[in-house]
Amino acid sequence: MSAVSVDASRLDAATLRALQRPLKDRYRDDPDSALVTTAVTGRVEPDGIVTMVDTWAGPVRAGLHPAAGGDGSLACSADIVLQALVACAGVTLKSVATALGVHLRDATVTASGTWDARGTLGVDRDTPVGLTAVDLVLDLDTDADPATIERLVALTERFCVVARTVAEPTPVTVRHRV
Repeated sequence: MSAVSVDASRLDAATLRALQRPLKDRYRDDPDSALVTTAVTGRVEPDGIVTMVDTWAGPVRAGLHPAAGGDGSLACSADIVLQALVACAGVTLKSVATALGVHLRDATVTASGTWDARGTLGVDRDTPVGLTAVDLVLDLDTDADPATIERLVALTERFCVVARTVAEPTPVTVRHRV
């Protein structure tokens, strides 16, 4: 199946449904065809504590957050997780709004997260490692009624892949190859 090029600025509910209908039909008929594997590779640099991660938008140099000994010049992995959440929630929000026929004059998605550096640095074994709280805020400028806005927000939360992954973590298997 080839991708169809569509001007995203002109995407309306009918066009979105027409684009997604054959995909939904195929996935209903053949559930295995809906399984998508995404892979990202990073190269650990020999000097410094840096991993170069290839992204769609170009390479990103990730390193230590200042709270873990970095100087703030490199991307922090927790920030990258929050950026992925914002990107996914924004795309999902706009897709759901389009499907519902909700006009958004403007929308901003903001994510903030809290983590305790004591866990990451091994200072306290009882302190969790990783984000322990994430707040996702959708600032919406729309004429939609409150019930429609609630539905829009609920569906955005329900269908956002990254939000679901953060809220209901997927098991991660760590293995090595030599």
